[in-house]
Amino acid sequence: MPSKAYSQQLEAVQIYSQDELIKLINDNEHLERVVADRCQLVQDIEARAEVLMVPAYQFLWGDMLAWGVCVDAEPERGIYYMREAASQGLAAALEQLGRYHASGKLVQEDKKRAVIYLREASALGNLRAQLQLAELFIDGYGSPYDFEDLYHWLYNAITDDSRTHQRIAMYMGELESLMHPRAVRNARKPLIN
Repeated sequence: MPSKAYSQQLEAVQIYSQDELIKLINDNEHLERVVADRCQLVQDIEARAEVLMVPAYQFLWGDMLAWGVCVDAEPERGIYYMREAASQGLAAALEQLGRYHASGKLVQEDKKRAVIYLREASALGNLRAQLQLAELFIDGYGSPYDFEDLYHWLYNAITDDSRTHQRIAMYMGELESLMHPRAVRNARKPLIN
């Protein structure tokens, strides 16, 4: 009879469902999960990214390549797959590319490009992108014409984290000081009438 340790080694790992993978990405646990699964799914992840072109898998594959998780590091190829996921509207990919361009991580620092990526992710409801976009707007990047949209998204954001709630309130206050009062009134409209 095989030992318990031996049978655990033979236990197959199931490929992640689209919803499960998106949750892992949004919780920033996707790379840890691949490692925890002992890198058994690398070929499946690669196939779903390169052949099926599933945005969540393109993002995962790109992140794995960028940082050398379970594969040799290929940052250029990794960024390519992150951009592919972003071009299909994956908010997490847009947010991460915006963050990378804002800080100069793996790519050249480019705040204007960061604003473009973060604005798109923000419009898709990505709160992390909205908070980063607020920081860039307050620091003088971006267009004042976009302040109303960002204020609206932050005003209607939902979070149970008190620190995040405080950051939202602080950013709204700073944006308000840069906006026309009419724009602030317009931005305070609820999402659903």
